[in-house]
Amino acid sequence: MSYVNILDYMQEIRHDLNELIAIPSVSCDGSQQPERALDYMLSRAEKMGFRTKKIGSVAGHIEYGEGEEIAGILTHVDVVPAGDGWSTDPFALTEKDGRLYGRGIVDDKGPAMIALYCLKALKDSGIVPKRKIRLILGAAEEIGMHDMEAYFASEEMPSMAFTPDSEYGICLREKGIMHLEVSAPSHDGTILTEFHSGNAINAVPSKAYALVDCTESEDNQLRRFADARPGQYDFIFTQDGLHIEAYGKAAHASTPEAGLNIAMHLTKILAANFGEFALGSLCSFLDDAIGLETDGVSLGIACRDKESGKLTVNVGRVDIDESICRALLDIRYPISADSGGILRRIRQRAAIDGLKTKLISHELPLSMSEDASVIQILSSAYENVMGEKPELYATGGGTYARTLHNCGVAFGPAFKGDDPHIHDVDESISVEHFRQHAMICMEAVFLMADK
Repeated sequence: MSYVNILDYMQEIRHDLNELIAIPSVSCDGSQQPERALDYMLSRAEKMGFRTKKIGSVAGHIEYGEGEEIAGILTHVDVVPAGDGWSTDPFALTEKDGRLYGRGIVDDKGPAMIALYCLKALKDSGIVPKRKIRLILGAAEEIGMHDMEAYFASEEMPSMAFTPDSEYGICLREKGIMHLEVSAPSHDGTILTEFHSGNAINAVPSKAYALVDCTESEDNQLRRFADARPGQYDFIFTQDGLHIEAYGKAAHASTPEAGLNIAMHLTKILAANFGEFALGSLCSFLDDAIGLETDGVSLGIACRDKESGKLTVNVGRVDIDESICRALLDIRYPISADSGGILRRIRQRAAIDGLKTKLISHELPLSMSEDASVIQILSSAYENVMGEKPELYATGGGTYARTLHNCGVAFGPAFKGDDPHIHDVDESISVEHFRQHAMICMEAVFLMADK
């Protein structure tokens, strides 16, 4: 095991991480905050004496060591929206009841800062890696990973790499991910005036709003339907109609069954009371072809394989008003599935309701051999710290590993059995797990530098 003790730097890590989390680097069109977070990391690294390089406004790297080969650690500094209902300030690093809270503490600012200090610990110890160690940083991971596309368009691919953006043990396989927009030219409902839910396509929406034109008796019936459904529903009569606010439970789109998709529950309530026709073609499609399912059965796309599990469907956003009528879908499919067939069936089903389907982005599946050298290095790093071999697993999550052309995998930072609330309110990690991840990451960096 490495004699470099990353825990000696924990106070400095937490100080800098507090400053990084304070930057509200939510990925969205036109925001300069993700680039601010990227600049912060590069600036800190330069003050530590590392070589840095920035690629446009969305990526860069921090480098230490010599040699022809490159070993990479890929992290990102952009985050998803905070959402409502936090017990702490989402943009401040807060310790409470033995846990560290803050948007990005797990996904992925915490791991990024730990990786930087792993390089500093090597440098301070006088260890010069036999190959270049690059901390590769992105600022657009949460909106399609075009940051890594831009980065690798001009920079060399590492010979081995890992991304601390999942959970332990070692993720050998990642499902394919398709993001789709299903839309109508205009809203054609007669009762529903507005419907809005969700902030990000890759998260289960926890809040929904609807405005409907209905009578008092219809309002009473809606309340009875709502009482029989999970979630919280508030009904307010206004001069514009009945205003409904609904609250569910957020979750990552890779595990939609772990959340309560309030957009779909509210759609189900409205459809039960008014009928699908009164809600319009988009809501009719959502209620009939998806409903409360997360496996794609009614869409005709359900499938699974032994290596990576079952297909999942998440309706991440719904926007309906006089100017827009669309829903954004996150589809994660097994590594052996026919992605073309999945897309074709969704388009055919949406067309029945007169809707168009647009492919926003498509990330191909990842599958890597457990005999690869980087897997052996990461396995040793985990075992050296934790005293046991890591589990090899598959995930529905999408990480930078799929941009590495089978030379790297996802590895940490979350631990099984502990819910870090990624893409949810109160994102957090236990102090002990944070320290353990720092030690595992340090060992992995040390072994990559020396092997």
